[in-house]
Amino acid sequence: MFMFSIKYMLIISKIILLSILVSCEDNDNRSDFDTSTELKTETIFIEQNVSGVLERRPVIIQTESNINTSKLYPVVFGLHGNGGTNTGFLNRLKRFTDDGEFVGIYPQGIQRSWNLGSEASRADDVQFINLIIEELKKYQNLNMNKVYVIGNSNGSGMANKLGVETNHFKAIAPIVSQLMESMPLKSTTQPLSVFQVNGALDPIIPINGGPGPGTHIFLDALQSAKLWANKFNCFEPQIRMIGEDTLYTFKNCDDGKEIRYLRIENGEHNVLNPFLINEIWNFFQRF
Repeated sequence: MFMFSIKYMLIISKIILLSILVSCEDNDNRSDFDTSTELKTETIFIEQNVSGVLERRPVIIQTESNINTSKLYPVVFGLHGNGGTNTGFLNRLKRFTDDGEFVGIYPQGIQRSWNLGSEASRADDVQFINLIIEELKKYQNLNMNKVYVIGNSNGSGMANKLGVETNHFKAIAPIVSQLMESMPLKSTTQPLSVFQVNGALDPIIPINGGPGPGTHIFLDALQSAKLWANKFNCFEPQIRMIGEDTLYTFKNCDDGKEIRYLRIENGEHNVLNPFLINEIWNFFQRF
């Protein structure tokens, strides 16, 4: 009778221990799906040391209203121009995020600018984007192998800089800014696809190259596209007229990449429109 009681107590002890372990496992699983990593439209803050001051920099995450938890969403960064804010891309890309085609990521530049050397911002903005990428890796349902960036004006220069100095992006779309003399392609620059757009009548960033805002010296826009193409061993360009505009397409680049340069003849410094954004997204989806 005594032996039976001992055996019975041992069985009960094992059951209790198993229950505790299962409970702990359930808690661990719940922590894996903590609400802080659930994908939703929100503003997050990234801490960065800028000139000795710890800044909390806002980043808007824009998603569809009902997340499909069985899906991995591509990621599209939108970088505003000098003097702009990260809210500018909310309406520009809303149709795509509402339809669940991708998740929009819109960071804010310090003093409304991206630091390319002569801007008001003194931040290391490549480091800032690196920090955002690391934070996004914590989120559910993001495809971090399908990350792209659209940059407008000063944000376009930042998109070029990210393409030169990081390997986060499958494709970039620099709008109304080409490469600068201070931004040479590097031996470490990884193959990526580029959709560059310039306005022939741009009064701020000269399409034929030369001095621009601040101390920046810009390359000729076509030369800029050719530098990308030569770096990635692309074929000679196919040239197609689209009305008065000219599209240069460099294909068969390393790793299946492609370089495009669209010259808009009557375009100034404000060429980013819904039609162009649609073309850019169609381009991104191929890579």
